[in-house]
Parts: sequence; C-alpha cells; structure tokens
Amino acid sequence: MPHADWAAFSFEGIGTGWEVSTPHVLGPSAQQDLLALVENFDAAWSRFRADSLVSAMAREPGSYSFPAEAAGLGELYRSLYGLTGGAMTPLVGASLERLGYDASYTLRPSGDPLPAPRWEDVLDWNGTSISTSAPVVLDIGAAGKGLLVDVLASALQVHGMEAFMVDASGDLLARGPGTVPVGLEHPYNPAQAIGVVELGGRALCASAANRRAWGDGLHHVLDATTGQPVRTTVATWALADTAAVADALATALFFVPGTVLEESFDVSWLTVFSDGSAAYSAEFEGTLFT
Repeated sequence: MPHADWAAFSFEGIGTGWEVSTPHVLGPSAQQDLLALVENFDAAWSRFRADSLVSAMAREPGSYSFPAEAAGLGELYRSLYGLTGGAMTPLVGASLERLGYDASYTLRPSGDPLPAPRWEDVLDWNGTSISTSAPVVLDIGAAGKGLLVDVLASALQVHGMEAFMVDASGDLLARGPGTVPVGLEHPYNPAQAIGVVELGGRALCASAANRRAWGDGLHHVLDATTGQPVRTTVATWALADTAAVADALATALFFVPGTVLEESFDVSWLTVFSDGSAAYSAEFEGTLFT
C-alpha cells in the first residue's frame, strides 16, 4: 500500500504538492470535495493571503469563528505550548515575518529577532472561537499541513474509501492493510536517506531545518521565546495515529526530548541533532542506516 496499480489524484494546495492514492480512481465529485476542503482551509488559516481569517485577525483584534477543525488544533497547540515552555506557539507568525518569512517572501530580516507574545497575554482559544486582545499573526505551520491531511482523510472515508494514502509533500497518512516503505531524507543531502520506515495505518510527518531555509542560518523552526531559529536540532520524524499530532510533534521535537512528549502522546519519534548524533524512541518503526 499504495500498490503500483493504485490511482493517484495530484494537486497543489496551501503552497505545496499533494497526492492522494486510492485503489480506484476518485470520481469527479470526490475530487471536487477534496479541492473545496483545501480552499476552505486556506481561506481560514493562511497568513499568506489577504482575505483569510488569519489576516483579518492580524489587522484587528476581536473574536473570530473558525472551521470545526479549530477545536482540536487549539487543544493540541495549548498542550505543546505548555510542554515546550512557550517555545512552540501559533503566535509565532510575527516572529517569522521579522526574519523575512512573510506574505511577500522577502526572505530578508527587517530587524532583530522578535519573541512571540505570550499566549496568556493575548489569546483565548475556546473550541472554534479564537479571541485576541491585540493584533496577532497566527501561524499554524507546525501542525497545519498534517491537520489538512486528516481533513482530507475523513472526506475520503465519507466517500467510501477504506484504503488510501495522503501524501502532502512527505507528510503521510496511510489507511488500509499492508505497509509501504518510506525513506527518511538525509537532512543535509535530499538525494540520500538515513533510514526507512514501514508505514501502515498511521501518519508519518517530518520537520527539518533545511526546509524553508533562507539567509545565513535562517529557517522556519523558531523558538518563540527568543524569535530565533533552533540550532541544536536539524531534522525530526514523528509517527502517530493522526497527521495533525504527528506534524505538531515533529516540530515539538526541536524543543524538547521525545521522552517528554511520550508522557502525553502516543508517539514514536526520531531526532537528528546538529552534531550528527540521533535519538529515537524504543518502539520507533524505522531502520536507520549506519
């Protein structure tokens, strides 16, 4: 799974490439439903389009009503905000913009690193309602792609698909019998793999400092307490039952040891550090090449 004779539906969404593999060709209505879900997700959560809810929140504080997936996302972020001592937060958007990762992709810092505002000072996230006391730039990039993977997976099940794989440029969710080998990309050489995971029935997500990197040592994984990119970790992988959790925990591994995350989440994980060493959970499903 997926088999060579499976059908693939490919498209672009939220700034990246997607491929949905299924045993049978998805009908036009199913395809249109998936594309509509991607557009609705982008219209709510993107900080790169002026007409999104997130952009409205950046212009003016107040109370905003988000789609249904916001409830679980808020709980996930609130938990990881606490576990990482505030280093991981959806309020990191302005910090990313300061370093040049903004809606115009200037990729040039406009000033010194900017710590994110504290959650407890500006944000009240209650279910699908998000209220702010000051303009904030919400950025859910640490979990958003995985969350959309789960949204599309739920839609596929509604359309009667019991076996499928959703591939969001390497963030994967597999459902159905069997497994598929997935290479773990070398953090310094995308043409090489440092290991392989036999993925079946779970989600596998990765985060790496070489992805969305620009300038001298600048990349998208920031410690929100300082506004600066993390230097000690270069790549992480997390396996969980949902892609949202796997995606979020892959980012959280940049800030805390995987053993800390295991106390609150059903996760297996791998972290590669900048000194070339690695750590991984006892039940990690992968095999590392030595």
